[in-house]
Amino acid sequence: MNQIVFEDKNIIPNKVICVGRNYVEHIRELGNEIPENMVIFLKPNSSISEELKYVSEDNHYEGEISFLIMQSKIAGVGFGLDLTKRELQSTLKNRGLPWERAKCFDGAAVFSEFVSFSSSVEELMLELYINDKLVQKGEVVHMMYKPKDILKEIKSFMSFEDGDIIMSGTPKGVGKYQKGDKFVGKILHKNTLLIEHEWMVA
Repeated sequence: MNQIVFEDKNIIPNKVICVGRNYVEHIRELGNEIPENMVIFLKPNSSISEELKYVSEDNHYEGEISFLIMQSKIAGVGFGLDLTKRELQSTLKNRGLPWERAKCFDGAAVFSEFVSFSSSVEELMLELYINDKLVQKGEVVHMMYKPKDILKEIKSFMSFEDGDIIMSGTPKGVGKYQKGDKFVGKILHKNTLLIEHEWMVA
């Protein structure tokens, strides 16, 4: 089973619960409709990776504030990359089919380490740099559904298990990437850096 690191300990997540279309500007950049209800989908443990790999020219990165769940509550925060085969996803959506082939492949959920976090999640922010250029910046305050709403909605139909991860959605600025690109993901709280993680695309 694949693992993530939380406060220097290895944790095995059972599942990754993803929120789609949670930033209005991202919805608009992809030409999607604003959903009437929260969009939720899952990634299996087999999709989790510490490494960022080039899959195909169809692949897009999506930087996300990610939460580690313990005892059905947020226990930690990390930086996540939701990798997406964009053209395949569009084809599947247009046919009314599920997204698993475009979202759940091996290595499609890339994470930094996670750190303990008990302060106000409403003041968290992410930044993603590729080759030293800022490409994504998003704050919890700009989310359509805030973390407390996400927890409540998930609990309404699904049980949390210790070690589960929530990927809370991506802001605008998603796009393609190449082998050799340098990614730097940051999570900040009130402009104080909590996490900085670097990946080189293999």
